[in-house]
Amino acid sequence: MERLCGEKLPFWVANETFHTDRPDLSECFQLSVLAWLPCIFLWAAFPIYVYYLKRSSRGYIMMSLLNRFKTVFGLFLWIVCWTDLFYTFHELRSGNTQPPIYFVTPLVLGMTMLLATFLIQYERLHGVQSSGVLFIFWFLSVLCALVPFRSKILKVYGKDVPDKLRFTTFYIYFGLILCELILCCFNEKPPLFSNVVTDPNPCPETTAGFLSTVTFWWFTSLAIKGYKRPLESKDLWSLNKRDSSEEMVPKLLKEWDKEQAKAKSDQHLTNQAVYAKPQPSATNHVSGGTGGNESSPEEAEVLLSSHKAAPHQPSFLRALIKAFGPYFLIGSLFKLLQDSITFINPQLLSMLINFTKDKSAPDWWGYTLAFLMFFTAILQTLILHTHFQYCFVTGMNVRTALIGAIYRKALVITNAAKRSSTVGEIVNLMSVDAQRFMDLTTFLNMLWSAPLQIMLALYFLWQNLGPSVLAGVAVMVMLIPFNAFIAMKTRAYQVQQMQHKDARIKLMNEILNGIKVLKLYAWENSFKDKVLAIRQKELKVLRKTAYLGALSTMAWTSAPFLVALTTFAVYVTVDENNVLDAEKAFVSLSLFNILRFPLNMLPQVISSLVQASVSLKRIQNFLSHDELDPSSVDRKNTGSDFAVSVVNGKFTWAKEDQPVLHNINVMVPQGSLVAVVGHVGCGKSSLISALLGDMEKQEGEVSVRGSVAYVPQQAWIQNATLRDNILFGNSFNEQKYHRVLDACALTPDLEVLPGGDMTEIGEKGINLSGGQRQRVSLARALYSNADVYLLDDPLSAVDAHVAKHIFDNLIGPEGVLKGKTRILVTHGISFLPQVDNIVVIVDGRVSEMGSYQELLKQNGAFAEFLRNYALEDIIEEDEATEELIEDEMFSDDVLSNHHTDMVDNEPTFNETKKSFMRQMSIMSGDSDNLRCRSVRRHGCSQRRHPEPQEKKKPQEMEKLIQAEAAETGRVKSKVFLEYAKAVGLVLSVIICLLYACQSAASIGANIWLSEWTNDASLNNTKENVNMRVGVYAALGIAQGVLILANCLLCRAYCMLRAAKLTHRNMLQGVLRAPQAFFESTPTGRLLNRFSKDVDAIDSHIPENIDIWMRTFWYTLNVLLICSALTPMFLLVVAPLMVFYWWVQRFYVATSRQLKRLESVSRSPIYSHFSETITGSSVIRAYGRHDAFVHMNDMKVDDNQKSYYPGIVSNR
Repeated sequence: MERLCGEKLPFWVANETFHTDRPDLSECFQLSVLAWLPCIFLWAAFPIYVYYLKRSSRGYIMMSLLNRFKTVFGLFLWIVCWTDLFYTFHELRSGNTQPPIYFVTPLVLGMTMLLATFLIQYERLHGVQSSGVLFIFWFLSVLCALVPFRSKILKVYGKDVPDKLRFTTFYIYFGLILCELILCCFNEKPPLFSNVVTDPNPCPETTAGFLSTVTFWWFTSLAIKGYKRPLESKDLWSLNKRDSSEEMVPKLLKEWDKEQAKAKSDQHLTNQAVYAKPQPSATNHVSGGTGGNESSPEEAEVLLSSHKAAPHQPSFLRALIKAFGPYFLIGSLFKLLQDSITFINPQLLSMLINFTKDKSAPDWWGYTLAFLMFFTAILQTLILHTHFQYCFVTGMNVRTALIGAIYRKALVITNAAKRSSTVGEIVNLMSVDAQRFMDLTTFLNMLWSAPLQIMLALYFLWQNLGPSVLAGVAVMVMLIPFNAFIAMKTRAYQVQQMQHKDARIKLMNEILNGIKVLKLYAWENSFKDKVLAIRQKELKVLRKTAYLGALSTMAWTSAPFLVALTTFAVYVTVDENNVLDAEKAFVSLSLFNILRFPLNMLPQVISSLVQASVSLKRIQNFLSHDELDPSSVDRKNTGSDFAVSVVNGKFTWAKEDQPVLHNINVMVPQGSLVAVVGHVGCGKSSLISALLGDMEKQEGEVSVRGSVAYVPQQAWIQNATLRDNILFGNSFNEQKYHRVLDACALTPDLEVLPGGDMTEIGEKGINLSGGQRQRVSLARALYSNADVYLLDDPLSAVDAHVAKHIFDNLIGPEGVLKGKTRILVTHGISFLPQVDNIVVIVDGRVSEMGSYQELLKQNGAFAEFLRNYALEDIIEEDEATEELIEDEMFSDDVLSNHHTDMVDNEPTFNETKKSFMRQMSIMSGDSDNLRCRSVRRHGCSQRRHPEPQEKKKPQEMEKLIQAEAAETGRVKSKVFLEYAKAVGLVLSVIICLLYACQSAASIGANIWLSEWTNDASLNNTKENVNMRVGVYAALGIAQGVLILANCLLCRAYCMLRAAKLTHRNMLQGVLRAPQAFFESTPTGRLLNRFSKDVDAIDSHIPENIDIWMRTFWYTLNVLLICSALTPMFLLVVAPLMVFYWWVQRFYVATSRQLKRLESVSRSPIYSHFSETITGSSVIRAYGRHDAFVHMNDMKVDDNQKSYYPGIVSNR
């Protein structure tokens, strides 16, 4: 620096800086370090920032007045800086030589100002509304310029200005950088054509300035609104596009597809390598006389080994890291910065204690240290919460992507995969396992941060206490194997717990789906016992986990104290000259407190990591399941004359199973009606599934030309209005719609439904009869106007005369679908004479195929089929005739008259075949349900006075499925009391007292340490060493024992008791609910209660209670001790407590309501999912895969819309 500044301008003068009442920095220091520091920052950030802007351009911002001012001020700054440079050249020519620093600094500053001006325009062209990089640059520039600003005033105070030009240019420079800093606090307009302009309720974060983003000030408006009144869904902002399912799910799936492709290629190469080795021996064996077609023993062994070789699994973890790692890494950098700043405070504390000892130290030094401690705490808070924001957003994005990936996979997995992955298990994957990843990402950085903090703390402790710290290190090393053992056991228990949870949710799903049957048979208690038996196993595993958790918590909570105890004990006993004074004790204690957080967090992070690893394996296994092959059915075959063709088809439900359909050869001409008949279980429905591509095709070719409409044997109905179920995503055409209703005999039903076609249908069509559900399913198929109709026994669930009406008006040769290709699976032999072709299936093979007359003449399987069903048909006909007699009073009923005419006019042979067979494979029908029959008759009687449907106004009615209501206001004290009762009131009091004692022991140890340090001033260090160490150790051991007792009592007994009672009461309440409750409550909402909310009671509530109790008692004890020792403390703490109480009320009002909204918006995700799984074949058949994926994404985004403000409110 001497070369740059010259001999006359020294770089550092200690007497001017420290040992004076008016401190100042040297001119050389000001011109070099203070001037260059902001420049170094901007030039270092420039390449990274430009690369980032190129990658994430948001559009173009029009030149505004604000931008013009910024640019003009930037140019002025360049002129001012280079004015100094040219002035120095002028002085050089005049013979007044200046040191090189006067050339270098103006040059560097001028170039930096040009760079800043360039960045102002470059940011505008890339849509940056507020620049963080430039704000930091201008802030650093102003901060560094404050010192010369004061210094120049001090130098000219009462004197003439020696260098008037440089004096003037500096203050112009200072004014301009101050203006630039102020202008940087304001935002530019949004970029042209951005989402912010079109979104009706955009999140203000997207337009927030740098300061607002760092301090989360943009959230204040929602917090104020939430404080004034309970928040509602309409108050929430739209989710940022970068966090939406539209962005997140494809990002993860792209990486997962790469991993799967890589795993397949690796497996292929491995197999090739395995087959390559045995070739010589095999050849020799063949040349020795073995036939070429026979396998040698060596070959067989090699083949066996290749099968045994474990297939290379694609790594889902790697896909997650690639997709979300870069964003998470930014948060990790903030964490690294925060960890570094954490250790500044102990050093400042050491300097502050030395300042109190040094009576000659100037006062300004004490104020400076106090301000620096405050400033570092503020800076640390800002950085820490920015880090947490990145972590929480990453967790949220991971959950969004996981739910989207699981949903998409569930739509396309094979039937074999569905056996191993039930609906209950998949709901758990979406709720519990996805949540595990969210919980992990919050503190995942502690995996490297905790060891770093521990090492830094030990380094500074070594500086303070010397080699005695090694005793503390030994304690920590001893705890590592202990913790590793606990982690391994916890992982094993976690796997067991998730298995029990899956089984419980699977059973609950089955109970809720079959609740009507369950109630009719009064099986509630037996099924409740089944669920409680699984729950008992789950609680048993949870109790074991709690025992391990108690030991782990005791070990790691006591660890900082044990480290402090061993370090202090060794320090004072190893050498008589080692004295534990205030500086050493409290600086060490400060470092031990820093050590406390990583040591406490490490076991929790390891536990979360263990849980997440179990969840990772479960999700990876699910996403690795085989998918249905979309190319198994050729849908683009335009060369053939046949609409549907199967050539040499061989199909199975799973690759490892025996084939269900063999040697299938079926040709269906365009526009023909083909009936598929056969005995129950012969493979009729399997043939339809094969045509849809839902089965594994082992051999042959399948071709379906054009679009497909599918009516399953068990009608699939959505939780939507009747109209929405029929339209199924198509646009509404009124004339076409009413033609469809008439053809499907639905018009009479609309007369009696409370809201007409706008009546809301419950989940799985629970408020419709079996026949009504089937007719809605037929109406959906007809409205879709497809090319090929696959009808899987649709007439078996409806009454005889309704079936006749549907066949004549819809399916038959004169029906609406004439000219369309129709494949009808049926047991109704009365319709067979009217079909074009009949396919007879026997034991999974096509036995015969031809017209009705042809097959009768052959007297084969078809004739046997007719003979077998003749007796049942006669019985059925008798029932139908009884119905006709009962219905004669409605003489103007079109359906009844039509049916009577048919009975009177057709030949006697066919009369035995005119009744409509009961459905063989499902137990549901109109004639079995008196209520449905009365509805039909009521509908028929209403037709005496017909009223045009379009003129009929639907009655005002309440929604069947009520939206889940969120509580408002404070959590009622009754809720806390109920939980306390479940725990046990006496035990609750004992637990509170144990927490109080534990906290008292911890603070007592610190007070004792304070007394111990006083011995140094009284020279009693030698006499009291044993007594001091002994009492300090006793207090620490007492603390550890209390923690263990508390954890065992609290988590292993009381909390699990509460979880058991809460679950049992909830289960009992649900099973005892009336049938109307299940009609108006979606299954997903109930599954949400039994999966996510039960998991919260099992795991999250005990953890949160533990954190709250520790914080409460520790704070209370500190306040009591500080007030007792320093009564003046109360003057400061009283108003602070009032202020914090108000802040807490202000914050909790919004945070609490956001949590409620998030919980309420979570249930529709699971409801929609379970509904989708049930109807996945229908969704695929109609080509509605993308539409349902989009619906799921919207529901997830709605949920995250309330979750995201919730995590911001925590900041």
